[in-house]
Amino acid sequence: MTQSIVIQVGQCGNQIGCRFWDLALREHAAHNKSGVYDEALGSFFRNVDNRYEDLPNVDAGDTKTKIRSLKARAVMIDMEEGVVNEMVKGSVGELFDHRQLITDVSGCGNNWAVGHKLYGVQYRDHIIECVRRAAEQCDCLQCFFIIHSMGGGTGSGVGTSILSVLEDEFPEIYRFVTAVYPSSDDDVITSPYNSVLAMHQLTEHADCVMPIENQALHDICHKINQAFPSDKPGKRVAMATVGKVTTEGSLAAGAVKSRGGNPSAEEKPFDRMNNIVANLLLNLTSSSRFEGNLNVDLNEISTNLVPFPRLHYLVASQTPLYAVSDMHMPPRRLDQMFTDAFSRDHQLIRADPKNSLYLACGLICRGNLHVSDIRRNIDRLRPSLRFIHWNTDGWKTGLCSVPPVGQPYSLLALANNTCIRNTFTDLKDRFYRLYKRKAHMHHYTEVEGMEASQFAQSLESLTELISEYQELETMQPQEVPRLEAAS
Repeated sequence: MTQSIVIQVGQCGNQIGCRFWDLALREHAAHNKSGVYDEALGSFFRNVDNRYEDLPNVDAGDTKTKIRSLKARAVMIDMEEGVVNEMVKGSVGELFDHRQLITDVSGCGNNWAVGHKLYGVQYRDHIIECVRRAAEQCDCLQCFFIIHSMGGGTGSGVGTSILSVLEDEFPEIYRFVTAVYPSSDDDVITSPYNSVLAMHQLTEHADCVMPIENQALHDICHKINQAFPSDKPGKRVAMATVGKVTTEGSLAAGAVKSRGGNPSAEEKPFDRMNNIVANLLLNLTSSSRFEGNLNVDLNEISTNLVPFPRLHYLVASQTPLYAVSDMHMPPRRLDQMFTDAFSRDHQLIRADPKNSLYLACGLICRGNLHVSDIRRNIDRLRPSLRFIHWNTDGWKTGLCSVPPVGQPYSLLALANNTCIRNTFTDLKDRFYRLYKRKAHMHHYTEVEGMEASQFAQSLESLTELISEYQELETMQPQEVPRLEAAS
């Protein structure tokens, strides 16, 4: 089995990371009843001997070693220490090695330049040290997952500076980015600047980017609340207290207490939205962690879904959608689940891929399904989906036998689709409304190393990206003359 390292940056990245580690732990607890440190658990967790200061790995031996103490393969970075400190003191705090935390006190002031040019440079060596320490604890490191927002200063600035560090120091390891884009009515005035400046870095240095829109998450949570109102008994159960790893070698998922639809004291305002993103990462990595009839490595996602280096933005959708970590909903019919994955309401950005052009599409299924079920539904949906003419069979499918907690099966769809250009065009328009008046630019150019030309370069990069998607959408197949044999 391979291992992955999660690098969570800024307030948004660390809050999503907190939910990811909670849900990952309980997913493995549901699957691993024996308390044995197995290969699946090792993909995101180390089994350490905490009697020693340097937390050495417990020798796996015959791969039947009992769990001693789990530590997440994570690096947590924030230029304001509040969120990270809260995580360390919270229910998942024991999972984190304190040597893997990088914090400051002053923050980036919602300024990409401060994060990228100031703190990115200042903490570069420290970041390399932490990432290298985590990498040295892996037997077969396959991927870095970077989680950050696009609208703030630390997430957009420090988050994208880390990408170039990883590219320089670990060029062979895949870089997957989960980037949360701000809503159009975001309360950070400079978020369009931060997002476009960060986009330039994502386009140049990431292998795959999964854009998530705040507004889409909000809309999904609203629909879930409407579908399962809190006054319906039995539809919801509480957020479970996080699983703990005891020194006796057991992995306990914790006790679940009913809260009758009222948020528990442990639930934070954005937990429901963050759970959706956390479930995306769990579904994405399911084939790397568990066995299945049709496992998909993370490198296969990049190889099969990214036909051109710059066009590596994948539109994600998943079904069933549930925002609370333990929501026992009636299971969807299997065919309906596939239909839902291509509907507008299930996309994690506000877009409708069915009305645009597919360059490629990946389907990662989990649970009680068969390969024949996947093929039947692809054949059923194919006539309603428009694929580019040179890749009409551009499907990549995976099947993991372990279902998500509380559901018999699930589906994650990753589409390389030209509908993403609408999101980028909207972002460009919001950027330009500020840029044409040079509003707030002085806050950026005052930072050492930041030049005004970087605004123009980033805008040009985004414009070219939009144009590349547009050209593909309007491309017509060319007839190639058939060769004739000489008489």
